[in-house]
Amino acid sequence: MSSYREALEYIYGLTNLESAHSRAAKHFNLARIEGMLEEMGNPETRYKIVHVAGTKGKGSVCAMLESILRASGYRTGLYISPHLHTFRERISVAGEYMREDEFTSWIDRLRPLIETTPGVSTFEVATAIAFAHFAEQGVEIAVLEVGLGGRLDATNVVRPLVSVITSISHDHMAILGDTLAKIAYEKAGIIKEGIPVVSAPQHAEVLQVLHSVCAERNAPLTLVSQDWTCEPIHSDLNGQSFSLSYERIPGVAYSHLSVPLLGDHQLINATTAVATVRVLQESGVTVPESAVQAGLEEVHWPARLEILNRHPFLVVDGAHNDESCQRLADALQHHFDYRKIILIFGTSAGKDHAAMLKALRPLDPAAVIIAKADHPRATDPATLRSIAESLGIGCHVVPPTAEALQEALSMATDDDLICACGSLFIAAETREAWMSHSGLPLPPRDPFGM
Repeated sequence: MSSYREALEYIYGLTNLESAHSRAAKHFNLARIEGMLEEMGNPETRYKIVHVAGTKGKGSVCAMLESILRASGYRTGLYISPHLHTFRERISVAGEYMREDEFTSWIDRLRPLIETTPGVSTFEVATAIAFAHFAEQGVEIAVLEVGLGGRLDATNVVRPLVSVITSISHDHMAILGDTLAKIAYEKAGIIKEGIPVVSAPQHAEVLQVLHSVCAERNAPLTLVSQDWTCEPIHSDLNGQSFSLSYERIPGVAYSHLSVPLLGDHQLINATTAVATVRVLQESGVTVPESAVQAGLEEVHWPARLEILNRHPFLVVDGAHNDESCQRLADALQHHFDYRKIILIFGTSAGKDHAAMLKALRPLDPAAVIIAKADHPRATDPATLRSIAESLGIGCHVVPPTAEALQEALSMATDDDLICACGSLFIAAETREAWMSHSGLPLPPRDPFGM
């Protein structure tokens, strides 16, 4: 292919399991990715792996782990989804996104295999590219984020050093199941025979599933809620400091760690990451305490309670279900001092929009501006307005995200707070709109989005 744009058009033209109409359960199996990787010489076996599933926090935990491992001197790979501004964010080596020419080259090299693999999906091809790129780039340890679920996710062909499960809540219920237990079973599908597991704090019914699956597969389980204790020390708008203790071994502790991320949930995520590091150390991976400290301090994870401006506050967050919206509301009330709050809100199809709005209602917003991301999964603003009005939440519709931001800025004084949330797509478009508005350099972007 002659251009990055053509490569993007090609991969987006495959079966897209990230779009609503393609998400039938029949599409999800491991046969296609297993066949492709076998033809490629199984590149995923050439480096160590940490595998992370969950509903909320898995991206943050992945980012923290990669940063810690890189600070330890390892050449790291990081595979995440979805992306904010460019597809290349999904695949990075040593903290650098895959280049456009590298992505284009991989599409060219794999195209014959892709075209002889009927029904192969965008995500499966991206996963194959990531695995092969990591091997070719000499990655020593890769951190992989599950795309959807776990059991039948394309990443679930690996044998990791440790499997990590972050907070599980209701999401993608049409595919994963309509109860927490069913969803937990799908997420627990990443647990392998004899491979240790680290879990963030979970609901009781989720824990029951995890205990059962771990026992069945002889997988030692570390529970952050029981085996590790986190004590907050200080927080301000620049981040949070905390100490950790490992309850299983007296004397194993981290006295003063910090993360540049806000919200109690990020302390849980940081504790989960450190607990995972401890398991890696027991598996022979060398991680000095200084690297844990430096990695957490330097972690970069945009659009998660990210402050873009302070007068007025402009905050973007990728909260995308009711529990993450509740955590967002709690964090805004805890960390910020403001006169009134203005919400820019837009969601993706298939979410419980009413539950998300109910979770945000305690903020008592002075205005709610309904926006629509330029994405095929974006929810019709008229639908969101109808739901909001049925809940007694006043709102008005300004569909383009950039125009919604301008509307919010026109309503805000220096003492107010604007928060854009509801999906990563809204968060990303608000970031771009603010940078353009402020004359700041724009992030790396694709010629078109999906």
